[in-house]
Amino acid sequence: MIRKAFVAASLLLVLTGCVSAPPLNFAVDGVQASAHKLDADLRATSVSYASPAEKTGDLPSDGEAVPQLWQSALQEGLNRATLFDDDSSNKVNLLVKIMELDVPAGGVTMTTTSMARYQLVSRKTGKVLYQKDIAAIGEVPPGYAFSGLVRIKESINRAVQNNIREFLSSMDTATLAH
Repeated sequence: MIRKAFVAASLLLVLTGCVSAPPLNFAVDGVQASAHKLDADLRATSVSYASPAEKTGDLPSDGEAVPQLWQSALQEGLNRATLFDDDSSNKVNLLVKIMELDVPAGGVTMTTTSMARYQLVSRKTGKVLYQKDIAAIGEVPPGYAFSGLVRIKESINRAVQNNIREFLSSMDTATLAH
């Protein structure tokens, strides 16, 4: 009996030792050029964590790379979507505040919740021309991978990808305040 338990434990250790967690990768697949162009020239994009007073949920305490990776993936999606008019006299910045990135501590199905506030701000006046709060989840079922760490990281990837995808989709019908 002890021998069977030892063999089973050894097999589990070998199997989980071979699995490596995916890197954080927020790039959104399948972004198409938009037929809707905004009368604005996007000059800068910034992503940061919300302040303690602004946040709506948990934020990772060790997630320094998250805002930079989010910004990079968002910029790539914006470039592919071609939503902005480079010739517009209306210059804007896109400011993103990560309000929540609630990562599961464990479980069978790993679900990460994300919430971000997207604001297009006029560079000339500082006025917010467009604001949208986007909530999205990333869910990874137990069949995705045996290792919980692999499923947790993938749930983070999916939550942020879904958040960016929802923002880009919302821009297809957006109008800017003037």
